[in-house]
Amino acid sequence: MNESSEYLFDPIQTEMMYLHRVTTYNMGTFLHRHNAYELYLFLRGNVNFYIENRCYHLQSGDLILLTPEEMHRSFAMDKNEYERITINLKKSYLNRLSTSTTNLSACFDFRPKGKGNIIHLDSDQLQQVLQLTGELEQILKSNEYGADIQANVRITQLLLVVNLAFQNTSFVPTDIMPKLVRNTMDYIEANLAGELTLKHLSEALCMSTTYISRHFKEHTGLTIRAYVHSRRIELSKYYLSEGMSITEACYQSGFRDYANFIRSFTKLVGISPGRFTKNLIKKNNDI
Repeated sequence: MNESSEYLFDPIQTEMMYLHRVTTYNMGTFLHRHNAYELYLFLRGNVNFYIENRCYHLQSGDLILLTPEEMHRSFAMDKNEYERITINLKKSYLNRLSTSTTNLSACFDFRPKGKGNIIHLDSDQLQQVLQLTGELEQILKSNEYGADIQANVRITQLLLVVNLAFQNTSFVPTDIMPKLVRNTMDYIEANLAGELTLKHLSEALCMSTTYISRHFKEHTGLTIRAYVHSRRIELSKYYLSEGMSITEACYQSGFRDYANFIRSFTKLVGISPGRFTKNLIKKNNDI
């Protein structure tokens, strides 16, 4: 992902994507979001993980769950080996695996946005998860008869373990997000619909625009402009889901140029506002 387009949408093309990666270079992503849920298991390294306006320094065995709406970023602090497992799951796939009495999306959906994302697995839980992911990894390499069903079974078992772990956890991670970055995000959130400039931000936080911008990009990987664009698109999605017209959602979410809104929405969400609205209507009719 690069910021040349200044849009923060990283689409997942398949219903389920599994990655087990080890890297040995200083690296970081930009704050971004996907069109799928994400299960992220941290195994080793020196890594900070950002979720919305929070930041956590990870420990081996930390398990993070993310919804499509939650912006997140990992940042490796040095060149030590950084090992993690990520599994991305589309909502349609989770729905097929769930039953009328067991909602496998519960651990993702039933919590406030940007909160309660992370737990720390004890040694037994971690061993159980690694057993299942190891089996899944081997199955996904196989072309044998029934391999797809075996993969679905392992994903279902894994999600059962994860849901139970999240239901029973009392873990409270330490938030290390710098105050200036959080205050910048809070100011942006409170003023999305109105006129929002670096000058206004500087006056509100009593610091120079250069210092605020540099500090913000250091911790998010983004320019303030790109971040504001993203938050305004999220606000417009909310307004569209509440029944506003596309034109109303455009201006109520802080955009002043309709054509720019259409382009921005399509790049960030992956579909046009018109298609987004049609999908909402179809979903509501199906329900």
